[in-house]
Amino acid sequence: MAHVISDDCVMCGTCEGECPVGAISAGDSKYVINADECIDCGTCAAACPSEAIHPEE
Repeated sequence: MAHVISDDCVMCGTCEGECPVGAISAGDSKYVINADECIDCGTCAAACPSEAIHPEE
């Protein structure tokens, strides 16, 4: 199961640099996670200062 980024994202870019597989990229209004590439490690969620990343439900 992949992680997702909510609308609480402040576009700081911290998560993109932390992702070990490069699954995160900048979207129009928030960063997005490619579910096909995400390995569900949670590194991005731990690094997010706005707590906008969580496991997909």
